[in-house]
Amino acid sequence: MTPGSSARLAAALTLATLVTACATPSLGPPPPGAPPPPPVVRGSANFSAADFAWSQRAGGNIIAGRVTYRQGPTRFTCAGSSVVLTPETAWAIRRMEALYGSAERAALPSDEVRARTPHAPPGDAGPFVKRTSCDDADQFAFGGLPDGAWYAITVVRPVGNARAPNMALMKRVVVRGGRTAPLVM
Repeated sequence: MTPGSSARLAAALTLATLVTACATPSLGPPPPGAPPPPPVVRGSANFSAADFAWSQRAGGNIIAGRVTYRQGPTRFTCAGSSVVLTPETAWAIRRMEALYGSAERAALPSDEVRARTPHAPPGDAGPFVKRTSCDDADQFAFGGLPDGAWYAITVVRPVGNARAPNMALMKRVVVRGGRTAPLVM
C-alpha cells in the first residue's frame, strides 16, 4: 500500500464509522450517572389548572433531598425552612425562568427572587404544590409522587455569617419508575 492510499483508507474508515454512529440508533439505557431525558411538557405557557392534573395522581416515587449549599467558607442551612415542590408545566417553566433565570437550577439572594415576582407569569399553582420542612440535618423528603419533573425550592440561611444574604435555592428533579431520586441542593 502506498502512503497516499493508506491515508485515504484511514479517512474512508473514519468517515464510515462516523456515518454509522449517526445512523445507528442508541440501544439500551443511558450510561450511569447520565440525567434522564426531560419529559415533554405539554400545555400553554399561560396558567391552566388542567396542565397540573398529572401531579395529583398517586405514585411510587420519592425525592430524598438535602441541602449542602456553601458560598466559600460560609455554610447555609435550611433547618426549619419550608421546602416546596412545584410540578413542571409550560407555565411553571416560564415562571422559574422569570424568578430564577433558569428552569434547571439556581441559587439567588431571596430578596432578588422576591423582587422579580411582579414580572413572573400570573397564576396560582398553590393547590398543586407539595410542601414539607427541612429537618435539623438539612434533609427533606417528598413521597407518593407520580412520574414527572418537579421544581424543589427552599430558602437557606447563612450559618455564622450575618453579612451573607439568605439564598433561594431551586433545582429541577425528574422522578420515574417508583424509585427514590436523591436531590442535592
